Amino acid sequence: MASSRNSKNKSEWIEQSYGSQKERLKEYTTISGTEVEALADASDLGSFSPEDSLGYPGEFPFTRGVQPSMYRGRLWTMRQFAGFGSPEDTNQRFHYLIEQGINGLSTAFDMPTLMGYDADHPMSEGEVGREGVSISSIDDMDRLFTGIDLGQVSTSMTINCTAAPVLAMYFALARRRGVPFSKVDGTIQNDILKEFIAQKEWISPPEPSVRITCDIIEYCSREVPRFNPVSVSGYHIREAGSTAAQELAFTIYDGLAYVEHLQERGVDIDSFAPRISFFFDVHNDFFEEIAKFRAARRLWANLMKNRCGAKDPKSWRLRTHAQTAGVSLTAQQPVNNVARVAIQAMAAVLGGTQSLHTNSMDETLSLPTEEAVTVALRTQQIIAEETGVANTIDPLAGSYFVEKLTNEIEAEAVSFIEKLDSYGGMIEAIDKGYPQMEIAEASAIFQRELEKGERRIVGVNCYGSDEEVAIPTLKIGKAIEDDQKARLKSFKEKRDQKLVEESLTKLRKSCSEQLNVMDVLVDAVDVGVTVGEVSDCFREVFGTYSDPGFI
Repeated sequence: MASSRNSKNKSEWIEQSYGSQKERLKEYTTISGTEVEALADASDLGSFSPEDSLGYPGEFPFTRGVQPSMYRGRLWTMRQFAGFGSPEDTNQRFHYLIEQGINGLSTAFDMPTLMGYDADHPMSEGEVGREGVSISSIDDMDRLFTGIDLGQVSTSMTINCTAAPVLAMYFALARRRGVPFSKVDGTIQNDILKEFIAQKEWISPPEPSVRITCDIIEYCSREVPRFNPVSVSGYHIREAGSTAAQELAFTIYDGLAYVEHLQERGVDIDSFAPRISFFFDVHNDFFEEIAKFRAARRLWANLMKNRCGAKDPKSWRLRTHAQTAGVSLTAQQPVNNVARVAIQAMAAVLGGTQSLHTNSMDETLSLPTEEAVTVALRTQQIIAEETGVANTIDPLAGSYFVEKLTNEIEAEAVSFIEKLDSYGGMIEAIDKGYPQMEIAEASAIFQRELEKGERRIVGVNCYGSDEEVAIPTLKIGKAIEDDQKARLKSFKEKRDQKLVEESLTKLRKSCSEQLNVMDVLVDAVDVGVTVGEVSDCFREVFGTYSDPGFI
């Protein structure tokens, strides 16, 4: 019987069959600009070895996932970013989300808290509670977590230059409530380097700021072993306009900077590296995002093992949270955002994330309403319970296209990492404006493509409508600011001012003498030192940083 095997190669197929076909577009690229060929096959993978490049889930190089059973053993943690108004407002939202089936809290803070100003500071006027919850004191933290067992819930906190005082308040509150630090679980972002690259929320210059970040990592590895003391964040890098490969490279390199800084202190890498976590954006290009997650795990594993010398396999694992792309949401036809978020969430799951936040449809217009945040959560729950994608591990492994794209993203990220090495490290590269300018250029290219119609966004530059779609939005009133200022005034009047001054003296000493600031901060906030007062110490000892204006 004659063999039915097709002996054509891809070039022959293109010449004989595909080449005569018409195409919709002049060129096809990913959202990051990587060329997408009509067809991928084995010839695109070169000397690709599944044994070396993929392995098995839970084993080096972790391309296929960081846990052997992945979602067959445990679903990803479903988080919904929540924070607005007063601590009571956000506490109410926390309880609502828990009732809806969420299994991890995720806290957004307002701009004054993020920038190190108390609610009563002149710089805070008009911003208190506007884009997150207002936290100035441990009293605010107590009200934020009323009725929530800190020994049972996993709490994520998105905060960076003021991560130290806010985390200290969380730990001090747990201690007040009799919860052993060994049971405190969660994650704090605490990634100051990406602030200088992308998000621009800082107090002091890069060098002392990195030192404080590493103080937190060292403290948690010693005192709070279940807590993730840093979430190295590519999310804000991507939201600022980077490509997928830039997001991956700059994020991985920020993680390396913290690792190497702690190694220079003499801290054993395997004592802290297993608790380093990551945070990636999930953008619109479905396969590019899946490939990015797979490339990230492989790249981090190789760097930790071969560059940094980690011996514990847990130190090689890249565990990540993911969030659907806020920058992809549109104010035009906002209900369309539900579809975007669902597709992005599916990419994160197929990419193997450990934790996921799905954006709400209304986030380009306001902070999320309860209805919108419920739809966002239900999106995750439908993926988990109804689609079957969680029933098998890394189902796209072996796809010619996915493996090719994974290899390409990894290779491009490596080239960026080599460039960063040539600058002498991330702080030096930031000082020279390298990552900032790379992101600005990528963002500008995308914007030009959008304006020319080469990139199409439904409801924005195609399939538009003159009809305005009104959806409910959440509004934060001035009364919240007045109430927070009054509460803070009362709090400061009742505290023991002598203990506060003694604590601030100890903090200044820790800052100036290169001691771990967390060792004094937990006690300091417990006696009433505020976020703003801690931040003022940082300003006094370390100075303040101004954007050098590269972009």
